Amino acid sequence: MVSRVNNVPPLDLTQQYAQIGDEIGAAVQKVLASGGYIGGPAVKSFEQEFANYTGVSDCVGCNSGTDALILALRALKIGPGDEVITTPFTFFASAETISAVGATPVFVDIDSGTFNLDVELLEAAITDKTKAIMPVHIFGQPTDMTRLMEIATKHNLAVIEDCAQAVGAEWESRKVGSIGHVGCFSFYPTKNLGACGDGGAVTTNDRALAASMRMLKEHGQSSRYFYEEIGYNSRLDALQAVILSIKLRYLDSWNSQRREKAAVYSEFLSRVPGVAVPKELPAAKPVWNQYTIRLTSQDTIRLISQAEAPNPSGNFRDSMRTKLQESGIGSMVYYPLPLHLQPVYKSLGYQVGQLPVAEQVCGEVLSLPMFPELSRDQQERAIYGLKDCLTKG
Repeated sequence: MVSRVNNVPPLDLTQQYAQIGDEIGAAVQKVLASGGYIGGPAVKSFEQEFANYTGVSDCVGCNSGTDALILALRALKIGPGDEVITTPFTFFASAETISAVGATPVFVDIDSGTFNLDVELLEAAITDKTKAIMPVHIFGQPTDMTRLMEIATKHNLAVIEDCAQAVGAEWESRKVGSIGHVGCFSFYPTKNLGACGDGGAVTTNDRALAASMRMLKEHGQSSRYFYEEIGYNSRLDALQAVILSIKLRYLDSWNSQRREKAAVYSEFLSRVPGVAVPKELPAAKPVWNQYTIRLTSQDTIRLISQAEAPNPSGNFRDSMRTKLQESGIGSMVYYPLPLHLQPVYKSLGYQVGQLPVAEQVCGEVLSLPMFPELSRDQQERAIYGLKDCLTKG
């Protein structure tokens, strides 16, 4: 019999804080007493620790994962007239930042098993305007970086890895963020390595790119009060840096626990009719920021139409989510509408049916509770609760 435990949230950060709260409190108090809140040794120390962890020469802390993407694009001199290939199935910031620097996002369809860019479709999207590829390691699942880098090298394209959801993930034993020209990380609280506020970082093995990004994040300042170009105020503060340094010590353990939870989900749910569990590629070591299934029965599929944008609802997946919530089981939908069909990108001219896998997946995906401290009782309740909802329809 499944234990009747309290409601199962999709995420619970309070348990993590209970585990390391004393360490965080002491470190924060030390920074507060120092009077040095911006920059300084705490930030430099974290940048070096994170560079070492990721396996790169340089890490540049910044204000957010969004800013990390902008700094990377700017340092690579990508702007008006340029195209950057990315995925339509991701958080808006991936495409938004491309637009923010004046370039044009070009969307390529995804693989239905990993939810990542279908790398075999990349070359067909490359034009003489293409300057970069931005793979997104969605939900903590690494993209096939071997094939992607082969294509990028062949066409002399920069690669910006969006690692916002994938800190610690590996492809062929290399950490994401160390494979492309630049890696971009978010430390938003819900990420595997989350700050107690906003934060981000860029990683690279290119010292010139690192120097450019350091300058851009400080208003384009090359030395005090001397400015080389228009930049940003995008700094990782010392309080967040010391918190991240503490959490970094626990990250591998937390990611290991996430992999254990994912294995349990896959073992049980792979036998449930109408449920497709995420595919794990042999060369990948995911970190499961989200564990996302698809509800694949034919009667659950409802292609998104332009008339339904931007808030499609009412399909089978959504009804299952409602039933789970009524049973005390939390879940999330990432993402209900692909980026190429968002109202803001209407001018790009994408049509319904043009990227069919992403469009279908958006009507099927459901992210189940996932965090390191998720108990076996909670996970079993989520599993059997979902099976019960599917059985009753």
